[in-house]
Amino acid sequence: MIQVEHLSKKFANVQAVDDISFQVGKGKIWGFLGPNGAGKTTTMRILTGYLPPNEGQARINGIDVNADPRAIQRIVGYLPEVVPVYSELTVKEFLRFVAELNGIARKKIPFAIDRVVEKTNLQGVYGRLIRNISRGYRQRLGIAQAIIHEPEVLILDEPTIGLDPAQIIEIREMIRSFKESATVILSSHILAEITQVCDGAVIIKEGRLKATLTRDEWGKNLEIVTSSPAGDDICSGLKQVFPAISEAFVAGPALKLEFKEAVNDLNPVIRYLVEREVKIREIKAGLEALYMKVVLAEEGRRS
Repeated sequence: MIQVEHLSKKFANVQAVDDISFQVGKGKIWGFLGPNGAGKTTTMRILTGYLPPNEGQARINGIDVNADPRAIQRIVGYLPEVVPVYSELTVKEFLRFVAELNGIARKKIPFAIDRVVEKTNLQGVYGRLIRNISRGYRQRLGIAQAIIHEPEVLILDEPTIGLDPAQIIEIREMIRSFKESATVILSSHILAEITQVCDGAVIIKEGRLKATLTRDEWGKNLEIVTSSPAGDDICSGLKQVFPAISEAFVAGPALKLEFKEAVNDLNPVIRYLVEREVKIREIKAGLEALYMKVVLAEEGRRS
């Protein structure tokens, strides 16, 4: 579905993207990870057809994004980091405007609007001015405008930035549902977000591709840092209740779990621990360990 080959982009003397290559299969959710200035947003803008590369090639569904950016924009939905909305319009007016921009037939626009309003849970603010809705609703509206033309590919740049924990959970669930009809690229600074939502990840640093991982590769190991003891009874109980756990042991403040296969949903395990009054400070998956090694390691020192 998405093929990127030796992609490079330079702004004046800054090499924003430097010879990046990767592929994302149809119906997958793929994460972009990296520090600020790593080149994630630039790569995403190239994939949307809004920014031409200096070198290399990117194709979506066989279409060269540089050769035919208009065709790309018809099959791609894009949520920038700063949500592009007009504060003086109502939610309904804005969605109608976006539908018209995307060339949706006039008689089909009401159905398209109803579909995305339901999908993004915007019913409660449908008739309100955008300037009067919360940040969470603005983020949902940004997603609604990205999916209103039913794109084959969704590119989401930091979709949960600035949201509270409850809103983050809602947006993550929404993103998971998109893979039923689209291929998704998701940029985030939050490792847990990539771990819980994505099928794979690309790690970028200083414009260069540093690593790619699939869920199967990172999802078999889990480390839960606790601020209250997790004893042998907790470990044995976890193995009894969750047959997918092959090993459970305590190492200092960390409860380490090894699974027989990649974990798709950690919530039952977390709920089990919370019900037994194990206070969780942090959850680290295999992806986090690799990210720390690749991005934070200094020359001559391993993280």
